[in-house]
Amino acid sequence: MREVQLGSHTVKSHGLTVARTHLHDWLILVLLMLIEIILYTIHPFYRFVGKDMMNDLKYPFKSNTVPVWAVPVYSVLLPIVIFLVVYFRRRDVYDLHHAILGLLFSVLVTAVITDAIKNAVGRPRPDFFWRCFPDGKDVYDMLGNVICHGDKNVIKEGHKSFPSGHTSWSFAGLGFLSLYLSGKIKVFDRRGHIAKLCIIFFPLLFATLVGISRVDDYWHHWQDVFAGGLLGLTVATFCYLQFFAPPYHPEGWGPYAYFRVLEELHGRTQATNAVNAGNMQAMEAQVDNKQDERSIHGCIGISLAHNYSSKLEEIKSGRT
Repeated sequence: MREVQLGSHTVKSHGLTVARTHLHDWLILVLLMLIEIILYTIHPFYRFVGKDMMNDLKYPFKSNTVPVWAVPVYSVLLPIVIFLVVYFRRRDVYDLHHAILGLLFSVLVTAVITDAIKNAVGRPRPDFFWRCFPDGKDVYDMLGNVICHGDKNVIKEGHKSFPSGHTSWSFAGLGFLSLYLSGKIKVFDRRGHIAKLCIIFFPLLFATLVGISRVDDYWHHWQDVFAGGLLGLTVATFCYLQFFAPPYHPEGWGPYAYFRVLEELHGRTQATNAVNAGNMQAMEAQVDNKQDERSIHGCIGISLAHNYSSKLEEIKSGRT
């Protein structure tokens, strides 16, 4: 019965109202963007890297299999396209708005946490040797710490190994998409359709492959990838449950706001019906009272007429 009422809450009819209701949330998103820019530009902690540590940091310096620009494409833009497809099918602005808002929160919160940890830990990447010494000639100070003579930006990135940003972003965006799809196609409806599980596992598989590529490219250690994936998936789960019921819930196919609006509409309808029923009862009571009054007046008229006729008969009999 609730799905039948879909289509009455569109972007045109309710979009501005929903956006105004969550204006503070969008402002927080802007704040998170600014924090992320600051965290990306500042220098990470340059931890001590001795000569004996270089044996594990001499992997080749390669380019990224998954370029940086591709990460927001598949982790943000792709889910938004799917959200729009669902919207054009169901015409529910609450679902569209909360899905986009939850996705952006998932990605940005993950990005802020990831870069904050990166800067605080300052773990060298597996290819740190060639970032620090591009000519292959290593130099150390009196304490045994490295004296890098490579490109400053390359060296700066070389101290941002833990956790993996590619992996955390991937699991934040695609993990949110997986939860969203599991609710929409009702994976946990207890009917045993394995094909539905394959659909929701596909985004997670893609995110996992991205994480593996970071190890294959020697940009991250396996611990970095594992921590990044766990971080992104955890944040995605929290952000999803902030707006939607769990996928296994009977109402997991829609956002909380949609059902709340329906409950308010149902409550107003019941109140209106109660008022109308009360008015009808009052009108019926008035009609009954009028009818009673008419019957009472009729009875009084009959009795008066009877008394009057009785007196006339007495007068006539007295004269006779």
